[in-house]
Amino acid sequence: MTTRTTGGERPLDGRVAFVAGASRGIGRNIAVALAEAGASVVVAARSEVEGKVPGTIHGVAERIRDAGGDALPVVCDVTSEESVAAAVAAAVDHYGGLDVLVANAGVMWLAPTVETPLKRWDLCLRVNLTGVFLVTRACLPHVRDGGSLIAITTTGVRMTDLGSNAYWVAKAGVERLYVGLASELRERRVAVNCLAPSKVVLTEGWEAGGGWEIPDDQVEPPEAMGAAAVLLASQQDAGITGTVQYSLDLAG
Repeated sequence: MTTRTTGGERPLDGRVAFVAGASRGIGRNIAVALAEAGASVVVAARSEVEGKVPGTIHGVAERIRDAGGDALPVVCDVTSEESVAAAVAAAVDHYGGLDVLVANAGVMWLAPTVETPLKRWDLCLRVNLTGVFLVTRACLPHVRDGGSLIAITTTGVRMTDLGSNAYWVAKAGVERLYVGLASELRERRVAVNCLAPSKVVLTEGWEAGGGWEIPDDQVEPPEAMGAAAVLLASQQDAGITGTVQYSLDLAG
């Protein structure tokens, strides 16, 4: 895979990245990694003030700026078409366009089908699948040719032997959405890929949700997803597109 580095430049110098779901966890780690690679980062999420789960868009933007990067915090509820449109408009008004989208916002529900209330099923699909659609559709007119779209998914899509749940079903829909979208955008040389952790990432959301104890050999470092996202974001001419990638396979 060929990246955009030339001379002493960082791979994403001069590029603008919109990261949805960037206030904590995987989204925060990716936003910080993209900024360290030179991108100006739109830190998009609902969280403006600290709540039960730590992390806000302002805290992440401040962390990026303190490290010498460029960040714009914007409020974005991916379940609201109006909120998504306003967030993307604010980003484009500030930066003039976009080069990278990371669609990361999500909620988790891992209960078996018989234990899943309709409201939980609907919420999981609305945030994890429809939210990706809304953010992607809103960003597409502003993504410059040669850009990169990345949707965050999960290894759980492949684990059919473990049964079914709303989270894995929604992420399977995301994978089909992005694999198909890659064909639509091929002429524009826009890379479209899904990215999943190879193992478990122990995020604030995981802990707040009462995530069970995971053996050390099944946990990956939080920086792995950021490194993998930088590689996908910095490639030239859609060298990798229409795929589902796994963090440690790509950047390990």
